[in-house]
Amino acid sequence: MERVMRDFFLFLSKNKPMTKAAKQYGLRFGAARFVAGETVEQAVEAIKKLNEEGLCVTLDYLGEFIDNEQEAAEMTDQCVKAVHAIGEHNLDSQLSLKLTSMGLDLSEEIALENMRRILDAAVQHNVFVTIDMEDYERCGKTLNIFKQLKSEYDNIGTVIQAYLYRTEEDMVALNEFSPNLRLVKGAYKESPEVAYTEKSQVDENFRKIIKMHLLNGNYTAVATHDDAIIDYTIKLVEGHNIPADQFEFQMLFGIREELQRELHKKGYKMRVYMPFGTDWYGYFMRRLAERPANVAFVAKGIISK
Repeated sequence: MERVMRDFFLFLSKNKPMTKAAKQYGLRFGAARFVAGETVEQAVEAIKKLNEEGLCVTLDYLGEFIDNEQEAAEMTDQCVKAVHAIGEHNLDSQLSLKLTSMGLDLSEEIALENMRRILDAAVQHNVFVTIDMEDYERCGKTLNIFKQLKSEYDNIGTVIQAYLYRTEEDMVALNEFSPNLRLVKGAYKESPEVAYTEKSQVDENFRKIIKMHLLNGNYTAVATHDDAIIDYTIKLVEGHNIPADQFEFQMLFGIREELQRELHKKGYKMRVYMPFGTDWYGYFMRRLAERPANVAFVAKGIISK
């Protein structure tokens, strides 16, 4: 049943009419739990609150699968605006973004041009930028663009997904760049031809790449809400005397907030992935797909309205 629900919400996440309707009706029916707001001003206030508690942030202006240059340019403008806001308010925050929102589906050249605009602003304000990983179809293109930009800028990282068969090979190829990587399980529906389908297989590969990246001496962001993976990471860094400034934990805004604060109190760097913007529908559907508890929360919110 859980897999059926996951597939259902992942299917809905790519429904364009629903995405359009969601933009019109705003953050309702529980989405506000997972999205900090629709404007950068709202996001700034949310970041300030987390920073006051000792938590750092990576800010994501929501948007994906852009299909024209004007929208890609507008998305780029919003990301530059977010970078300036982070700098001007002296926030402890990075920026995350998707290359499809930068025009990747139009051409790699357009995506690179828009990324350079953002990274130039990020250098000015000393803001680190992470390129989010999307579905398998765009994985290779994303890594190619990351490698190109990493040769030009220091303040850039990307994401590696444990559920793909190709992941270990990608890690080996990326190691020459000494990359700052966010390691995740993966949140898209993929074919069994390219991705592990069993949780145990994904978890095993996740542990493998965490160990590989840390022991290679690279900065590692372990993005998970899974207690077993968190415990594994803590034992690994303790067993190999890995310094605290070589890794961090990341979790999604609105999910397992008590655990986020607990890890911070124990002395671990805890970064909250904070999305904002009007194009929240696809992101929201993937969060519902990931955890049945999220569905129950949203249902309760609808009933109480």
